[in-house]
Amino acid sequence: MERKDENKLRYNILIALVYIIGIILLLQLFNLQIVHGQEYREESNTRLTREVEIKAARGNILDSSGEKLVSTKLVYNVEIYKTKVDNDTLNNSLLLLAKTLEENGDKYVDNFPITINPFSFKNEETATNFKTANKIDSSYDAEACFNYFKERYKINNDNIEDTRKIITLRYEIEKDGYSNTKSVELASNISNASLAKINEMGSSFPGINTVSEPTIYYPYGELASHILGYVGPIGEKELKENPEIYDQNDIIGKGGIEQVFEKYLKGTDGIKQIGMSVDGIVTDEYTSKEAIAGNDIMLTIDANLQKITEDALAHNIEMMQNGELPGAETASEGAAVVINVKTGEILAMASYPNYNPSLFVDGISTENWNNYLNDSRHPLINKAISSISPPGSTFKMVTAIAGLESGAIDVNTKINDTGKYTYYKDYQPVCWKRSGHGWLNITQAIEKSCNYFFYETGRRTGIDRLAQVATAFGLGQKTGIELPGEEKGVLASKDTMSPWVDGYTIQAAIGQLNNAFTPLQMAKYTAMIANGGKNLDVTLIKSINKADGTEVSKEEINSYVNDKLGISGNSGSDISISEENYKAIKEGMKGVTSDGSGTAYTYFKDFDIEVGGKTGSASTDLVGNANAWFVGFAPYDDPEIAVAVYVKDGQHGNYTAPTAREIFAQYLGMNSKTVTEDMTASSDMQTVR
Repeated sequence: MERKDENKLRYNILIALVYIIGIILLLQLFNLQIVHGQEYREESNTRLTREVEIKAARGNILDSSGEKLVSTKLVYNVEIYKTKVDNDTLNNSLLLLAKTLEENGDKYVDNFPITINPFSFKNEETATNFKTANKIDSSYDAEACFNYFKERYKINNDNIEDTRKIITLRYEIEKDGYSNTKSVELASNISNASLAKINEMGSSFPGINTVSEPTIYYPYGELASHILGYVGPIGEKELKENPEIYDQNDIIGKGGIEQVFEKYLKGTDGIKQIGMSVDGIVTDEYTSKEAIAGNDIMLTIDANLQKITEDALAHNIEMMQNGELPGAETASEGAAVVINVKTGEILAMASYPNYNPSLFVDGISTENWNNYLNDSRHPLINKAISSISPPGSTFKMVTAIAGLESGAIDVNTKINDTGKYTYYKDYQPVCWKRSGHGWLNITQAIEKSCNYFFYETGRRTGIDRLAQVATAFGLGQKTGIELPGEEKGVLASKDTMSPWVDGYTIQAAIGQLNNAFTPLQMAKYTAMIANGGKNLDVTLIKSINKADGTEVSKEEINSYVNDKLGISGNSGSDISISEENYKAIKEGMKGVTSDGSGTAYTYFKDFDIEVGGKTGSASTDLVGNANAWFVGFAPYDDPEIAVAVYVKDGQHGNYTAPTAREIFAQYLGMNSKTVTEDMTASSDMQTVR
């Protein structure tokens, strides 16, 4: 009995608690809806919360020492949301904004096509389309159209200049369309003075807000532009392909490293919540999702060496154009590549002329784009990887190695250059020295760049062996460099020219026929000569560094690049060269720069460090025009770097030696000296040497 009474008591207590809780809830509901209901409804109607995207900074692109070649900096933009302010308040706030920006030297968007004092259309050709788009009477002149918009926006201001400021901003707002959740950008990259005034006088700028945004910044200007590439507003196709990653306001890599490594450089955007009253005043804000910056990419290039390489190449071409190097006045474009002979790392890569990547960040103007496209020097093309040219006599080391290693000749073999090569009855080319060089061995033939010697060596060796050795050097193949637009080039062989005739072999042996390689291929080839035949995996990427301090593995990078660029990886293979043969070839290249009869002696005769080199003048037509080449390595006894310099229409191979000299001097820590060409030398065109 007692147990039943105890259970009944517990039940009654539970019922009582339920009633009490219910009464409390009813009282609270009454308080919210009846007592304070009007107050809370009014507060709710005067507050808005907006979700704003926080743009993540792109990763930096660094040189090998950590110097920022591409970085980001915060800029502040001005945007406006739709609010419940009246028309006069909106017009007055926009006028105040325009004046604030102008006072501090800042610009705001101005796409309104009518100017004042006097009234006129900025472009009469588009005036008709403007009137049609805005449903304006076609008979209206510029002043009538101006007054139409003044009435349309109900502007009560008699000052014509102030009126245009208001119309300009109202026109942009109307054209882009805004709401209480979608903003319109009115100004970008404003000064600190404008930023401070707008933020301090927030109540005077209803609906107007300043937002920070990371933007791409190029601390070194045009330096290494063809390596770095550029970014620009995302295109419709790119957006459709990656809708889950990008939005219509994103920028994306469009060339160079920026394009290839977009996946790694792009950060992850964050989200910020902004509280704003209906009259446009910001009440509070907080970050609900942090933005994460992209990965940093460290390149193998050295910024100082890159600058010297670019400057030296530009000056070299200017010397040609100014007549300081006679006969090469039409030279206008070229490239130079510097490579570590032990690692394959690219230390500098110049393409002349450069372009300005900062012009592309916000979308390049039609004028600037057309200027680049119509420039006969093709500034947007990376000539180091995309220009192909016959190598001329710089190819002769291929022929030398093929001949020596096949046994067609040896280091003691001497060939008598009589001037004209008469082995074939139907094709009898002459040496560039028409009187002939006389009896020469392989070392002397390289030093003097004797065509006749290499005609005979090529004939004895055969095209199949020449092509085999050239292929091992990676010639006529993509190197696999981590850049878009690399050209494969062409290697003269039975595969690329059919049917093959006997005379083709001796042309190919001196770097002519259809042989055509890029400066990068030539730099790799020279580096392999310098290191004794060891194949090199050419690269621009030292590391990709994540925000957490870890690095992306080299295997992942290689796999990603191969897939991105549709390549199969490294070209070439190790080459076996006997010590005796290697020494003979290297000594010939040293003679090019150190012996009085060497083809580049003029520019290296007073150089303090021994250099191995080879010049080449590759014929491009039947009237004697030629592209100019210099390839070389230094220091001679223990090579560290190899250089390839190419100038289109440079005419004489030794004309490109000044660029190489400056590069060697910078790398080796020397003070470069001014070198004046020996004008007593013969000025006869040396077709191929």
